[in-house]
Amino acid sequence: MNVQILQLIDGAKAAKGLTVIIDVFRAMTVEAYVISNGAKDLIPMASIEDAYRYRDEHPGTLLMGERGGAKCPGFDFGNSPTAVKDYDFTGRTVVHTTSAGTQGIANAKDATEIVCGSLVCGKAIADYIKRQDPKDVSLVCMGLAGKKETREDTLCAEYIKALLEGETIDLSKGIEECKADDGKKFFLGNEEVFPESDFWLSVEADRFDFAMKVIGGEDGLSHTVRIV
Repeated sequence: MNVQILQLIDGAKAAKGLTVIIDVFRAMTVEAYVISNGAKDLIPMASIEDAYRYRDEHPGTLLMGERGGAKCPGFDFGNSPTAVKDYDFTGRTVVHTTSAGTQGIANAKDATEIVCGSLVCGKAIADYIKRQDPKDVSLVCMGLAGKKETREDTLCAEYIKALLEGETIDLSKGIEECKADDGKKFFLGNEEVFPESDFWLSVEADRFDFAMKVIGGEDGLSHTVRIV
């Protein structure tokens, strides 16, 4: 198994084989919380306009996402695990668009399959990859807006890679390092956009025992995230 760690939008474009799009703060993490709370369909989209259009065509759809970290205008939720962790999504369709994670999905055009990457699903992702036993695995760290590398996404990639290769890494040390990197925004008192609890909910490794795969939409636009 050839496992490579790639970075940002260019990394997503270069990804091949089974591809894990990683966005710990917070896109792929918040998707895990939404799926765990019963969402029927979770549809990642690249643009806000497509999200509005989908809701217009499918009344009752919930919109979730951010730009610059803040909730998009007219959306039901931002990109915060804190906001969704206790919400009952049973039977609901959720459209999700973000600055990094969903952009990675949109750009990983040469991947044979796409898995959503987060620390909260880390071991389950590695277990799924082992079951599939692909020749090539691309772990794509989306970083800050797909443009700047961040410690938390690289840590997640290193963790999954270590699990695949039978090695260990010091997650607790890595999480502490995240506080001084992109994670520091959660400790600056901006509770409306970056609540401190989001940090801890995002770095709780292996909270969930499932992995999530992106299934292509029949209309060529939308995709749906499913548990695998």
